[in-house]
Amino acid sequence: MLLSLLAVSVVLAAWSLLSRGLERLRLTAPMVLVLAGVAVGFTTQDVLAVTLNTDTAQHAAEIILAVLLFVDATDVRGGFFGADPRSALRMLLIAMPIGLAVSVLLGLWLLPGQPWAVLLVIACVVIPIDFAPASSLLRDPQIPERVRGLLNVEAGYNDGIVSPIFLFAVTLAADHTHAETPLDALGHAVPEALKALLAGVVVGAGLAMLTNAAERHELMTSQAKRLILVTAPLLAFGSSLGIGGNGFVSAFVCGIAFNYFRSSAGFRTELELVDDVGFLLAAVMWFVFGLTAVVALGFGVPLGLVLFCLLVLTVARVVPVLLAMLGSRVSWRERLLLGWLGPRGTTSIVFGLLAFNALEGVAEHTVALVMVVAVLGSVVIHGVGAPAAVRAYQRSQTKLAP
Repeated sequence: MLLSLLAVSVVLAAWSLLSRGLERLRLTAPMVLVLAGVAVGFTTQDVLAVTLNTDTAQHAAEIILAVLLFVDATDVRGGFFGADPRSALRMLLIAMPIGLAVSVLLGLWLLPGQPWAVLLVIACVVIPIDFAPASSLLRDPQIPERVRGLLNVEAGYNDGIVSPIFLFAVTLAADHTHAETPLDALGHAVPEALKALLAGVVVGAGLAMLTNAAERHELMTSQAKRLILVTAPLLAFGSSLGIGGNGFVSAFVCGIAFNYFRSSAGFRTELELVDDVGFLLAAVMWFVFGLTAVVALGFGVPLGLVLFCLLVLTVARVVPVLLAMLGSRVSWRERLLLGWLGPRGTTSIVFGLLAFNALEGVAEHTVALVMVVAVLGSVVIHGVGAPAAVRAYQRSQTKLAP
């Protein structure tokens, strides 16, 4: 524990001091923390698997995910679904479900012996995109504004949409004392989701309107406006669990509601503290990912699993996006760019760790190994491939110019 604390602190301090130069080299804090986690993992390998598979680790991951879901939901800009809501809905409601289905089909082929519920858990781990390891892409002026906007909306909402599906699949795959059939699992998941929606809306809208009123009467300091955004996801998460709801869905909906009802010209400035908290929590999860990689890769990596992860990161992303965008106003070059720019990151890590704690036996090891290989593969594919894809897009636009 002390070694891990020292490692995270030293790496974050060093990265902070050299952050401008490291970001120019596309060496983000998550990438550096992965290496630190791997280094520490080799020295604590004997007790690492037991430590990761504890209730304390699970609860910590749950709270971190709740905060990150809230941060993602509040970070969507340009309207509820961005500047191009129809295309955003295509990405969320067509491309993502097709991606989940393709992932399950690939799993039936390349991960034989796994029940379909476990394959659905794996699909929920590897399909949602996350820009934590490649946040500069969303600010890159070489990428078309429409593409950046759609990716921002997708990254903000996809993990919140997938989370109830993930929990349904985990319930079905792991807890046969409560759910032996899909209908049993749905019987638990639907009421939890409805209670979570209620708690999320009440907490998010209520806090936003109370903040608006307090601001009009000059009752709040600038620091307090930032602080209330840190408490919101925790309050939504705890309130939902208190009434038997899904804490993840509640935190996500709370972020959407707060973002919608908060009437303030300086709202983006108020988000700075919760954004920084989210960044710090995500950084810790990348360190834990490095630790997990040491454990997971120790089991050996089957060739079929490597091929599965490669296809999930490419085919299961690009093909659904192209299908979803048929008949849209998005150009073919922009569609290809949307399909390629799909890094996996913190969401996959947290979902993977939660599944690792919930499942047993072969399924437990398979989920952990898929999560590790997919995220590491994404760092390579999207870390190298994303800039290359952007340059290819720019060259194609230059050729089209008169």
